[in-house]
Amino acid sequence: MQVNVTFRHLAPSDALKAFAKEKVEHVKKYLDQTSDAQVILSLEKHLHHAEVLVHSGPFFLRGKEKSDDMYASIGLAMDKIERQLKRYKERLRQHKPAGHHNAMASKVTQSIVEVEEAPGQEDRLPISKVVAQNELLAKKMTIDEAVTQIDLMDSAFLVFTNADTNHVAVLYRQKDERTFGLIDAVASV
Repeated sequence: MQVNVTFRHLAPSDALKAFAKEKVEHVKKYLDQTSDAQVILSLEKHLHHAEVLVHSGPFFLRGKEKSDDMYASIGLAMDKIERQLKRYKERLRQHKPAGHHNAMASKVTQSIVEVEEAPGQEDRLPISKVVAQNELLAKKMTIDEAVTQIDLMDSAFLVFTNADTNHVAVLYRQKDERTFGLIDAVASV
């Protein structure tokens, strides 16, 4: 596994780099495919921040922690990633494969829209324009697999093709961070 360690607002240390690499190598036993990892260590005021990003096959894992000690921050971030991997492995063990999931994956476009009001035109509708577009692949997966993926990515939302309904769906994280919302797009007749 290739591990890159980046220091921000902090003097590079061989001891910290070796400790981070050792901790990242520890989770290698949970990964099926070879992977790479990025460790970002930074110092803000008196808090030591450690962010670890692991890429293995189709999954991205992220652990982010802060504490008064950099070694503790690295350990806590890696503990978070290890818990995510154990949870994922347990779900895989309980899951019965239903064939090739991505044979019928849909392409969807994500647009970033900027909204601005026209000066002196308060009584009119705001003007909006697309400032960026991104094409996503809505992979076919079950809702349980989508929940696993959104947890592993630590993302706010995930667009996928619902394996049960074959419709494009959006899974999003609720404000309480523990529950999820599901939007299942059904074509109108």
